[in-house]
Amino acid sequence: MSKSLNLYGGLALGSVAMLTAAYNFADRNVTPFPTDARLQGEAPSNPDLGFMVRPAVASTSTSDGPLGIGRVALPEEVAAWDLDVRPDGHGLPVGSGNVADGDELFQDYCAVCHGVFAEGVDNWPKLAGGSDTLDRDDPLKTVGSYWPHLSTAWDYVNRSMPFGNAQSLATDEVYAITAYILYSNDLVDDDFVLSNENFSEIVLPNADGFIIDDRDETELPVFSQEPCMENCKEAVEITMRATVLDVTPDQTAAREAFIAEEAAEAEAEAAEESQPAAETAATATEPSEPAASETAAAPATAALDMELVAAGEKVFKKCAACHQVGEGAQNKTGPHLNGVMGRTLGSVEGFNYSKTMAEMGAAGAVWDDESMAAFMTKPRDYVKGTKMSFAGLKKEDEIAAINAFLHSVSQ
Repeated sequence: MSKSLNLYGGLALGSVAMLTAAYNFADRNVTPFPTDARLQGEAPSNPDLGFMVRPAVASTSTSDGPLGIGRVALPEEVAAWDLDVRPDGHGLPVGSGNVADGDELFQDYCAVCHGVFAEGVDNWPKLAGGSDTLDRDDPLKTVGSYWPHLSTAWDYVNRSMPFGNAQSLATDEVYAITAYILYSNDLVDDDFVLSNENFSEIVLPNADGFIIDDRDETELPVFSQEPCMENCKEAVEITMRATVLDVTPDQTAAREAFIAEEAAEAEAEAAEESQPAAETAATATEPSEPAASETAAAPATAALDMELVAAGEKVFKKCAACHQVGEGAQNKTGPHLNGVMGRTLGSVEGFNYSKTMAEMGAAGAVWDDESMAAFMTKPRDYVKGTKMSFAGLKKEDEIAAINAFLHSVSQ
C-alpha cells in the first residue's frame, strides 16, 4: 500500500512540475493573442477598392489593416486593376479603329475560334447573327442580337482576348476589332471608324431588352412570408412543356416521329432496290458520242488561266468557313458553290436564302463575272439584307482570282 502511494505520488508531483515549467515558458516566449479590437481591424481607407493588399512581411502597426497586417493599395496599384469600361463610355482610353483594320486583326487573332465572319467555330461562341431569334425556344445570343451595351464587348476584348495572350492588344486594335464585330452584325458600314468620341452613340438592338433587378421589392416580400404547407392551390395542371430541354416527353409526338422515320427508311430501301434497273436503262439509251454540251464545255475549261485559278483557291480560304466546293460539297452556313457561275441567284435546293436574294433569283438574276464581282466587293450593297456577314474583298486582283476559281468549280 505504501509503495503504491509513493509511486503514484511521485508521478503526480512530476506532472505538476512539467506543466508549471511549460506554462512559464509560454508566458515568456509566445506572443499574446490579439484583442477583440485588433481582430476587427480598421476598414480600408479606399472604399472603391474593397480589399487590402497584403505584403509578404507583416506590419508592426496595429492600424494599417485587420490583424495589424497589410496596407491600403497605392494609387498606381489601383490604376493597374482599374480597367473597366462602363456603358456610358466612362473608363475608355483615347483611341480609334476602323472596320477594315479590324477585319485583318480579327482574322489574325480571333477567327480561329470565332470564325472568319464571327459566325463561331464548333462550340466556340458566335459573335454575330441571331437578330430575329430572341423570341424562339432556342435563341442565338450574340453581340448584335442580345448584348445590351457595346462597352461589354470592348471591355472583354481588352481584358481577356486574344485567348491565351490576354491584354496583348493595343488600344487602337481593340477599337478596330470591336468595329469589325459591329460590322459583322450589320450595325455599321464598312467605312466606319469607332473611337472614344463616338462610342456612346452606338446603341445595340437589344439595349431595351433588359429590366432592372427589383427582386428585393417584388419577390423578397413574397418569399419572406410564412410558407404554405398544404392545400395551397385549388387545382394543379400542366400548362407548358419544356420541349427545348426535352425533360417532359410528348409520347404522342414521339410515336408519330417514330412512324415517320420507319416510313422514310422503307422508302429509301425501295429506292435502292429499283436503282440498278434504272441505271441499266439509262446506260442503254446513252449516245456513243459526247453530248453537244460536253463538247462546248471543253474549250471553256482549256481557256481558264490555271495560275489565276490557283491564286483564287488561296483567296477562297476566306470563304471556306461557310461555303464548300468540290466532291461531296454540302450547304453549311452558306450554300455550296459547285456550279455557281451561270446559276440563278438563290437557287440551291435546301438552303434558306435571304428574302432579297430569293427575289433577285426569281426575277432572273444570274451569277456571272460582273454580278459576282459586285457582290464580292460589297455583299450588303449588292444584296440588301443578305445573311452573309463577309465584309468583302478590297483588291481587284483578288476578285478576278476568285471568279476564275469559281469558274473552275462550275464546269
